[in-house]
Amino acid sequence: MNKSMKWYVVRAISGKEKKSKEYIEHELQRLKLDSYVNQVVIPTEKVFEMRGGKKRIRERSFLPGYILVEAHITPEVISAIKDVPNIIGFLSGERGRGEPEALRDSEVNKILGKVDEMNEKGEMPEEPFIKGEPVKVISGPFNGFDGNVEEVYEDKKKLKVMVKIFGRNTPIELNYYQVEKEF
Repeated sequence: MNKSMKWYVVRAISGKEKKSKEYIEHELQRLKLDSYVNQVVIPTEKVFEMRGGKKRIRERSFLPGYILVEAHITPEVISAIKDVPNIIGFLSGERGRGEPEALRDSEVNKILGKVDEMNEKGEMPEEPFIKGEPVKVISGPFNGFDGNVEEVYEDKKKLKVMVKIFGRNTPIELNYYQVEKEF
């Protein structure tokens, strides 16, 4: 059975991907079609934001509105998935009216590779830091200082921030979680 399984893209209402995934899995199980589906995946990344000095981590879909399904597609499987609440339909070559179109292996590897890469990197800030933007230091010896981002080192998850110390601009290197954006 596994040889004929291919990856397909299912469109869902943005923000409802997690619930839709649960509905799909439940519905396939209820209709005894779960042997036709190997896995249902929502490509996500871990992100964090600093609010009031607290680091909040959450998962965010990096392809909002899309769910990947590895399945052996039959009319019954298509019908079961399309009938799930919050599902718009399969991606197909004919503006949604044709048969679901399988992803190429290279596309699947790229998407799933990006998921793995993001999980290895760890969480990233929900809103990336931008050179020149104002930030406030919220922990460490420079707690309470305001400054501007001079450089962003994404690979190390660090920033070079220019702060005024004794009236002089001084560059300091800080971790992402030691600063929060000034609004």
